[in-house]
Formats: sequence, C-alpha cells, structure tokens
Amino acid sequence: MPVFFVCAGLLGLLAVALAVNVGLMRGRKRINLGDGGDAEMQAAVRAHGNLVEFAPLTLLMIYMASDFYGFGLVAALSVVLLVARLLHAGGMLGLIPKGRLLGTLGSAATLGTASILLAIAGLGLKQY
Repeated sequence: MPVFFVCAGLLGLLAVALAVNVGLMRGRKRINLGDGGDAEMQAAVRAHGNLVEFAPLTLLMIYMASDFYGFGLVAALSVVLLVARLLHAGGMLGLIPKGRLLGTLGSAATLGTASILLAIAGLGLKQY
C-alpha cells in the first residue's frame, strides 16, 4: 500500500504546482477572474481543474479496491494514474506532445478498471 500513498501524495503536489501555475499566470497576464479569453490561461485552468475533477474519485476507487485485491494491482493502478495525470497536465500545458490524449486514456482506463473491480467485489459481498 505504500505505493498508493506515495502516488496520492505526488498527485496532491501536482495539484499544488498546477494551482501555482494558474496563479502566476493570472498575475503575469493580469487576469483576475476566469480565463479572459486567453488560450494559454484556459489551458492552465483546465489542466488544474481536470486533475481536481478526476484524481480524487479515481484515488478513492483504488483505495476501496485495496480491500479486495492484492498490493500489486493497487500499486499498478496508482502508478498508471500518476503517470497518466502527469502526461495529461504536460499535454494541456504544451510540454508533452500527445500527453493530453495519453493522459486521458490512462486516466479513464484506471477509473474504469477500479470501478469494474469494485462492482465485481460488491457482487460477492453478503448483506447482514
């Protein structure tokens, strides 16, 4: 389970870095609210927003799956999510060609896999 916690912590730091990027860009471009119609600002805001929208649910699903599945699977899902979110952020900010696409695919695959695993585990549980 340590891999899960390291990945979760690194995703938190990525959220901080993306938020700081948005703040610095707001100051540099003098955009106090919204994106001001600026494409670079839109990309920075969405890179941060998409991470905050996607990562918490996926982390929760992976964490819940850890009760039913082994360390290896939980570690693999955690690492794939971290790499996918780094790729997505880098792609949104124009730093990694095709990063947005690869990150989206990896993130969706991770959330989908964790969700299916939880549903399967839930079908085997007995109610009191």
